[in-house]
Amino acid sequence: MFELTGFQRDLLYVIAGAERPSGQEIKEMISKDVGEVNHGRLYPNLDALVEQGYVNKGQHDRRTNFYEMSEKGRESIVERRDWENRRVRFLG
Repeated sequence: MFELTGFQRDLLYVIAGAERPSGQEIKEMISKDVGEVNHGRLYPNLDALVEQGYVNKGQHDRRTNFYEMSEKGRESIVERRDWENRRVRFLG
């Protein structure tokens, strides 16, 4: 997952937390957290995640695609969170 941009990692987390979201739904969800995201930024990054095998893409209907985590994507999030937990230790 280290080859991904921060935005691509954020997209993975959004997709992982939703049930087969459409691109528009992903756009709305991530825009709430990071501010307005345009199509020119969103869709090339979603396509990259599909091409790299982190996300699967399917069709709801002829006009609407959906995205879902692949096994590689799920495993990568687990590994990333484990890595983060080993690097960041908060004592409180």
